[in-house]
Amino acid sequence: MKKRKKIILSGMRPTGRLHLGHLVGALNNWVKLQDEYDCFFMVADWHALMSEYEKPSDIKENGFEVVKDWISCGIDPERSVIFVQSMVPEHLELAMVFGLLTPLGWLERCPTYKEQLRELKGRMLATYGFLGYPVLQAADIAVYNADLVPVGEDQVHHLELAREIIRRFHGLYGEEVFTEPEAMLTKVPRLVGLDNRKMSKSYGNSILLSEPAEDIRKKVFSMYTDPKRVRADVPGTVEGNPVFVYHDLFNRDKEEVEDLKSRYRTGRVGDVEVKEKLSAALNDYLGPIREKRAALTDDRVHDVIVDGSARARAVARMTMAKVKELLHQIVD
Repeated sequence: MKKRKKIILSGMRPTGRLHLGHLVGALNNWVKLQDEYDCFFMVADWHALMSEYEKPSDIKENGFEVVKDWISCGIDPERSVIFVQSMVPEHLELAMVFGLLTPLGWLERCPTYKEQLRELKGRMLATYGFLGYPVLQAADIAVYNADLVPVGEDQVHHLELAREIIRRFHGLYGEEVFTEPEAMLTKVPRLVGLDNRKMSKSYGNSILLSEPAEDIRKKVFSMYTDPKRVRADVPGTVEGNPVFVYHDLFNRDKEEVEDLKSRYRTGRVGDVEVKEKLSAALNDYLGPIREKRAALTDDRVHDVIVDGSARARAVARMTMAKVKELLHQIVD
C-alpha cells in the first residue's frame, strides 16, 4: 500500500508583487517541498483584508500577481494546490467554530499582535478581526489537516496557539477530528534591503522578482555599502555588507565572489566593479523567472486559481462535514 504523503500548508498575504526576500525566505524552500509532500499554497486574502479593510481594492489584483510569481519560481500547479483563501468559505466556517471556544486571553497574549499594532501606523487595527487572526490561521491549517507548517522561529508561537485551539476542540467534543500540526522550522537567510534596513516594499528598498534588468542595475548601484570606505583603495568590510550578502546568495560564480571579497578587504577593488558584477549576477539569476512570468497568460493563471481553489475546497468540505456531524445539534 502506498504511504500517504504528509500535508503541508503555507501561504502569503497578497500585498503586491514578490521580492528577493520572499524568494530566499520561502519560495526556494516551497519548490523543494513539492517533491516530498502534498503541498497547499494559499493566497491569504482574508488575512490581508484584516489590515487593509479600509482600502481593499488592490487585494484581488495583488493575489493574481502573487500566483504569477509563484509559478514563475517553480511552484507547479500539477503537483501542488495553489488556491485563494476567500474562494474556500470553509475557512471562515471553521474559524467561527474555533472562535467560539478560544479564550480571549490567548489572543491578547500573542506577541505579534502588540508588535503589529505598534508597527502598522496610520491604520485602526484595534479590531475584532485583527485580534482574532490567529483563530483564522488555526482554521487555515486544520481544515486541510496539515501535518506540517513551514515557519521561522518567530512564528512558532502562532503554530502552538493553533495546536492549543485544536486540542481544546478535541477536549470539549470528545473526538479527534483534526491533525495537530507540527512546525517545520526553516532557516531563513537574512536578506536586508538595499539600504541595510529591513526589506519592505513600503521602504522602497527591495528588488522585485519581476523587475526589469535595467531597473535592477539602477537599484544595485544605489545599494548601501561600507560607510567607512571613502575611496576604492581603502580596505573595506565584507561581513554584513549588503552587497556581499547578495553576492553570497545570488552569484553562482563563487570564485568571483571570493576574489571580490579578497580585493575589497585589501582595498584593491572599487564599489563600481563589485556592484556591476552583482547586477550581472542578479539578472542572470532572475532572468529565467522573468521569462517564465512573461510567458504566463492571464487565462492560464485564472485557470490555475479556479482549479486549485476547487481542489482545496473539496478537501475542506470533507473536514467541515465531520465538524458539522459532531456539532449537528447547533448547525443543522
